[in-house]
Amino acid sequence: MANSVVAPYGSWKSPITSELIVAGSIGLGDLAIDGDNLYWTELRPTEKGRSVLVQQTARGKSDVTPAPWNVRSRVHEYGGGAFLVDQGTVYFTNNSDQRLYRQREGQSPESLTPETTHDRYTNPIIDHHQDRILCIREDHQAEVTNTLVSVDLKTDSEKPVQTLAQGHDFYASPCLSPDGTQLAWLTWDNPNLPWDGTDLWLATFEADGTLSQPQHIAGGTDESIFQPQWSPDGQLYFISDRTGWWNLYRWQESKAHPLCPMSAEFGLPQWVFGMSTYGFIAAEQILCSYNLQGQWHLGRLDVSNGQMQEVETDYTNISGLKVGPAFATFKGSSPTTATEIVQLDLKTDQQSVVCSASQLDLDPAYLSEPELLEFPTEGGLTAYGFYYPPKNKDFQGSTTEKPPLIVKSHGGPTAATSSSLSLKIQYWTSRGFAVLDVNYGGSTGYGRAYQHRLRDQWGIVDVDDCVNGAQYLAKQDLVDCDRMAITGSSAGGYTTLAALTFRDVFKAGASYYGIGDLEALAKDTHKFEARYLDRLIGPYPERQDLYQERSPIHHVEQLSCPVIFLQGLEDKVVPPNQAEAMVNALKEKGIPVAYVTFPEEQHGFRQAKNIKRALDSELYFYSQVFRFAIADTVEAVPIENL
Repeated sequence: MANSVVAPYGSWKSPITSELIVAGSIGLGDLAIDGDNLYWTELRPTEKGRSVLVQQTARGKSDVTPAPWNVRSRVHEYGGGAFLVDQGTVYFTNNSDQRLYRQREGQSPESLTPETTHDRYTNPIIDHHQDRILCIREDHQAEVTNTLVSVDLKTDSEKPVQTLAQGHDFYASPCLSPDGTQLAWLTWDNPNLPWDGTDLWLATFEADGTLSQPQHIAGGTDESIFQPQWSPDGQLYFISDRTGWWNLYRWQESKAHPLCPMSAEFGLPQWVFGMSTYGFIAAEQILCSYNLQGQWHLGRLDVSNGQMQEVETDYTNISGLKVGPAFATFKGSSPTTATEIVQLDLKTDQQSVVCSASQLDLDPAYLSEPELLEFPTEGGLTAYGFYYPPKNKDFQGSTTEKPPLIVKSHGGPTAATSSSLSLKIQYWTSRGFAVLDVNYGGSTGYGRAYQHRLRDQWGIVDVDDCVNGAQYLAKQDLVDCDRMAITGSSAGGYTTLAALTFRDVFKAGASYYGIGDLEALAKDTHKFEARYLDRLIGPYPERQDLYQERSPIHHVEQLSCPVIFLQGLEDKVVPPNQAEAMVNALKEKGIPVAYVTFPEEQHGFRQAKNIKRALDSELYFYSQVFRFAIADTVEAVPIENL
């Protein structure tokens, strides 16, 4: 590199600071189209993580929901699908009280559901024929119950909320036929999660608005159905993984007909409500997004002949696709582009950027572009990841030094990482770290068989793949094998702690609200994931032996390298007692340990000051453990036993 300075890896001065990341970034959430207008939610760290509904009209961009309104549902804790827009009127769930509200143009929000401390609402759709909203309710009285309900739009109704369907553990994705006579929806029951198996139901409405004799038409305990949706001519479509891949189907003549069989994923793990990968341009013309070997594509599908025509984009990750009368919208990102909301003209395929998650104008010479990595792992199998070499136009490493490596284990664990621009990854690579972002066995996007590698094997397959990915890079002389760290959040935090405890490859780790005690998680977590571990480890308490065997908290004697824990104190998904138990055990053993807490945060950090503090704390921790000076001025973190 011309005019670059030789300096130790990790010590490079970077323009990608923690202040820059939080100041210039917002989270882009769900999308919706209403006529010629586009709506979306923005999660704003600078407003204490408030989720704001925003609209783009012919008059320009403006906020719809003023402060302090916060458009966020907490059904299943993870939420999603928290708003609906119909003919200019907005319906949304407010975070603080979880009630459903209506906001007419130019007016203040008015509540549609009773004031309680126990009800939560999400996934609303409009039913004009009965003048009501159909949605999912989660009742937190005593034992949590989920139901499909209607909410009367007449605010003087004596009984504004009526139950339409109940009896299953979970409900999602209600969709109303164009003529208003039929409703389709999804259910599933413990121990399944929606990516294991769901059931698709179809029922006709009676004159009084109740449902008549629901018919089970697809799905089961080993078939995952995703995004049922009606075409303009009243045909029901859905996505199923019955062949091993999430593909599109049409329900016709009491049978499911495949539309375009491919070894690609049109579906996603339904961690949140409101996910969408396709929509209708016309009765037999579908615009869809699909994942092919870790990269997303956009295509037009002609249902009449099953032909797919790719729509060229500059994006490698596409999500949230919605189709309207004249245009479609989606969130797109690439290795050099932060997530953007894109508007696609349906006649010309011309694309324009409406909004970006980052307003930063960074010189690409500071950005490390990922290399798709395939590497050998246990059992002669192949695993995947994205490798980011260190990159900063102002610096280079010495020829006698190799860079430290940070291995990232994504959360879920039934999820996936992508090649999208992540400023949090660039924070590290621009300082001289190499990063490996692993899609370990169990990740989605590579078919059901790859996802099922983690069945009964959590804490083994994911750990092996992270270890083997790191060792593969070390054997290629790309990284320093004596300075390899692993980091992860939530389920990725468990993989991190398991890798540090049960393997001796990594020399340090960072656990963001990670799991140290699997038994505690099995006993003390929310309903949505209450039986998740049955599939990942085994039924509890019948296989208590496996839970103890794979819990780092029970094997601290095997852990001999420094760890930093970062934990929100209001986290209900992975409670703070998990981190505290591990921290105390490491303190007693004399292992260097740091514990950084965030009193106002839940599962995932939303406030700008806390996102900044977490990044800087992790950097400071590595600088102390790996003994290098950092160019940044950051707050020191107390490290016990160092």
